[in-house]
Amino acid sequence: MRLIIAEKPSLARAIAEALPAAVRREDGALVAGDTTVTWCLGHLLEQAPPEAYDPALKSWRLDTLPILPEQWKLAPRPKARGQIAVIRRLLKQAGEVVHAGDPDREGQLLVQEVIEHLGWKGPVSRLLVSDLNAPAVKRALSRLEDNARYAPLYRAAQARSRADWLYGINLTRAWTLIGRQAGHDGVLSVGRVQTPVLGLVVRRDAEIRDFEPRPFYVLWADLAVSRGRLRAWWAPGETHPLDDQGRLIERAPAAALAERLPGAEGRLSKLERRNKRQAAPLPYSLSALQVDAARRHGLSAKAVLDICQRLYERHQLITYPRSDCRYLPEEHFAGARRTLEGACAGDDTLRGWLAGADFSKRSKAWNDKKVGAHHALAPTGKTADPATLSRQEADVFRLIARNVLAQFYPALSTREVKAEFTVIGERFRARGQEILDPGWKPLFTTRDEAPPLPLLDEGEACRVEDAGVEDRETRPPEPFTDASLIKAMMNIARYVDDPEVRRTLRDTDGLGTEATRAGILETLETRGYLVREGKALRATRLGDALIASLPEAVSRPERTALWEQRLSAIAEDGDAPAPFLDALVTDLRTLLGRADAGRMRQSLADARGAEPAARSGKSGGKGRRGAKSRSAGKGGSKSTGRRGAAGKATKGTKAGSGTARRKRSTSS
Repeated sequence: MRLIIAEKPSLARAIAEALPAAVRREDGALVAGDTTVTWCLGHLLEQAPPEAYDPALKSWRLDTLPILPEQWKLAPRPKARGQIAVIRRLLKQAGEVVHAGDPDREGQLLVQEVIEHLGWKGPVSRLLVSDLNAPAVKRALSRLEDNARYAPLYRAAQARSRADWLYGINLTRAWTLIGRQAGHDGVLSVGRVQTPVLGLVVRRDAEIRDFEPRPFYVLWADLAVSRGRLRAWWAPGETHPLDDQGRLIERAPAAALAERLPGAEGRLSKLERRNKRQAAPLPYSLSALQVDAARRHGLSAKAVLDICQRLYERHQLITYPRSDCRYLPEEHFAGARRTLEGACAGDDTLRGWLAGADFSKRSKAWNDKKVGAHHALAPTGKTADPATLSRQEADVFRLIARNVLAQFYPALSTREVKAEFTVIGERFRARGQEILDPGWKPLFTTRDEAPPLPLLDEGEACRVEDAGVEDRETRPPEPFTDASLIKAMMNIARYVDDPEVRRTLRDTDGLGTEATRAGILETLETRGYLVREGKALRATRLGDALIASLPEAVSRPERTALWEQRLSAIAEDGDAPAPFLDALVTDLRTLLGRADAGRMRQSLADARGAEPAARSGKSGGKGRRGAKSRSAGKGGSKSTGRRGAAGKATKGTKAGSGTARRKRSTSS
């Protein structure tokens, strides 16, 4: 019997349905002829807790740190034992095994660790499926490879998993213990991803809190030209007092000029026209959808993820949602019209947009070279029943369908005009935009662009009809929201100064992954580090104190870039994992040496931030007994949670016939 082990139930179903024989269901598996297809539910295994190595490590003590396993152990996740038993039984009957994890680093780890943990010694083939479309799965089944080719990828993923455990377990225990010495009763969790994300918010809040507004002044002039009227803005020269962004910081020069302007004659000294064509926004990745849904509908990142899971599993309206890709397989193009006609049939707005689509157009979204483990979110073609969808589900489904529909609309075509006028020896600038072809734009409620200028000819005369000075102030940065923080995590390189590190971060997926970013924000909120104030996410006093007490390197994203460099060398160049882990241990010893109860005490005393809403039974609890029951009293076993920190691991969500746990791509 050939046994195929898929990463998740949905993939297992697609594989079974692509096999030539009829499919019948068994407990935890699908059988088609001589092939049995079973599945994982995300990670079935996790790094064993410290007490699995030494019962004495059940108690949290500084003198036991760092905890460094000599022989690494894995343990079944509590709700995965049943499916592990199914796979164990099937392996005993198998003659060959096919690894069908996602074609990425974590997908390689997720299935292979189960195969090895259960002691399979026979041959293993590798099935690489990036598209659940039946023809694509059939092609993949005809192109099986030797799984040994992917050993470096597995070693890199395994090294990442172990490194996150070492980092999260040791730093969480250390800072929790010095926190207790400093008077804080509760777990202080530290993770490679969650802590830099918290650091972003703490630093942004500090910028806002410490911001001192500075005045600046702008001078406008309403100009009459031969074919209309427009407003232009003075561009003061370097002889005037300007700030580093060219803004006038003294009012007197603007006021003096404003008095001289009414009735003054001038001319259009410089005119630039540029036609631009802008293609439609690409179909969504999960993070891109979370950003737009937060901005347009006020939904949290976690709410969007949960809605997408329901649209995928319960309603079967969209494709796999936890995708980091914004492109679609080329073979989906031929069936796109039929798919979208089905998807739009139950929604008046979507039907209106569908009527304007030109299915002879082919955008750059259809690109096999850009499709990785998953393709962009897209409708399946099933018609949505409005009676079964909540308003929020309908809103999110409409966004997903809209971005695919937009691929069949013309480009947005505009003409941008920049005009520079010279009046009594001073420069005045105006700009406008004319929409030549709205293309896809009517599908999107985007902000208005600059209004068009009157038709202008270079050299023509102008006359000032009115002028005035506006007193303005510089403004602090906006607080983070779900949308802007998810976007910051996606584009974390912007927050790094070192050009080499910035380049590495641009080549990676940023901080966290599509599957983990929403959970990271929820975890930080649950643990009392972040609080919501309307749409804003702000650090609490506890979150502020934690960041202040940690070495700066722990709360910044550079470490992720350095890890990715080393992990890429393991996966792509065959480097050994041991030097990477040895370097981490050396780094850990240095960081642990900086755990200082006095600094923690001072950080707690000086902390500034918002107060969290009342919580019950959450991490960062009110009393030591609660903290012990969650951590030290249970041996800290929960500190092996996928976010590399102490406290309860986040529960998975329903998927297919079992509980699908989030794939652990990076520690949080």
